[in-house]
Amino acid sequence: MKLEKLLVVIDASQPSHPALERAAWLARRSQARLHVLLVEYSAALDGSMLENSLQNRAREALLEQRGTWLQELLAPLQREGLALEQEVRWGKRLHETVLETADQLQPDLVLKSAAHNNLLRRLLLTDSCWQLMRHCPFPLWLVHHAEWRGHNLCTAVDPLHKDDKPAALDHHLIATSQALATALGMHADIVHCHAPLPRTLLNNTELLATYQQYVNDDAQQHHRAFDDLIRQHGIEPDAAHLLEGAPENMLPRFVRKHEIDLLVMGAIARGRLDTILIGHTAERLLESVDCDLLVVKLPAEK
Repeated sequence: MKLEKLLVVIDASQPSHPALERAAWLARRSQARLHVLLVEYSAALDGSMLENSLQNRAREALLEQRGTWLQELLAPLQREGLALEQEVRWGKRLHETVLETADQLQPDLVLKSAAHNNLLRRLLLTDSCWQLMRHCPFPLWLVHHAEWRGHNLCTAVDPLHKDDKPAALDHHLIATSQALATALGMHADIVHCHAPLPRTLLNNTELLATYQQYVNDDAQQHHRAFDDLIRQHGIEPDAAHLLEGAPENMLPRFVRKHEIDLLVMGAIARGRLDTILIGHTAERLLESVDCDLLVVKLPAEK
């Protein structure tokens, strides 16, 4: 994974800008160039039958004002010597404007802050976050507002592909995380969670009688698949973790226990439906991890 050109999405209404802080941290370690994007919109100045020259001038003045504000925000990073450029765009739907910019820029990485609830200390994914996960063809780094250590990352894989994702995705995820770990000086773990069908869901007497054998066979199947995957990538045993339990329960615990700063996950679109499959997990997992989240797709999906 290259780290040469980063697209950073800024929200002028927020008092802090974690995505910019994270992007600057990355740039200091990779010499990446930052393209900082601020998307502005006001319904009062939106194009309509009432649009006139006064309205246009007001919109231009607002964009100019935001540009000045953004320039002041970036001034310390420029004095530090980081390579960056800024852009202010008018856009009613944030994710659409971000996607348009990304299509033109072709960045190696898109960074955006996720909303944060200080009481719960978790990621709260906004609609624009979900839309970008669904449609952004570039790696998407959703930045948490918690303190950033920059020490550990982990990658969630699914070697049995129970969610129909391509087998190539796991290999791409591991290659991405290994490249990031090397470039950024971070420790990289690989995690796979598996859980057999609960006994309570079985109502067939014959199935219940062989339930323990089913559990053992299921565990062995996951062990073999996971061992084969990590062996192909030369991953050390102490960096490979096979966890028994539902991922929405086990991954957040693993993230907390091992002080993970970045969770790397795969995503694919599902057919013509406007839906997305994030690895083998659900929304409750994505909104319960207490770390940054990097969503990666296969390059072929661009």
